[in-house]
Amino acid sequence: MYRNKEAQALGLMAALVAGGVVLVVLTLAVWPRYNLYRMEMSGRAALKEAEWSKQIYIEEARAREAAALMQANARVTLAEAEGKAQMVRARAEGQADIERAKAAAEANRIIGASLKGNDEYLRYVWIKGLQDGTGERIYIPTEAGLPILEAGR
Repeated sequence: MYRNKEAQALGLMAALVAGGVVLVVLTLAVWPRYNLYRMEMSGRAALKEAEWSKQIYIEEARAREAAALMQANARVTLAEAEGKAQMVRARAEGQADIERAKAAAEANRIIGASLKGNDEYLRYVWIKGLQDGTGERIYIPTEAGLPILEAGR
């Protein structure tokens, strides 16, 4: 029985050594293929990353282009709105000028109508103006339409 145990131990030891040798041979045979597989997978990953980076760059460029186009459209719309506002403002100012002119014309018509036939009042205002003067020269029209120049000298 002792021999039998030695034989078993020796057989077990041989099997272990043979298994270790087979494992080393398998490792040496499989390792280069594993490295090749690992490098291929690494290359594929790098290629996918490059493709994604390219897609991201393209999408960013499209987004920048779309944003620039939207900004340009907004500027055009704003310029059109400002132009329309200026036209409305100009029309309103023109209408206001017309209304002011109508009011001034009406005031002149009323004043002119009130001064007709009031020669005495007009002489009074003229004389009062002469009295309140500060030594200024006043040119008085004559019958011929020519002023009397420096009459007092």
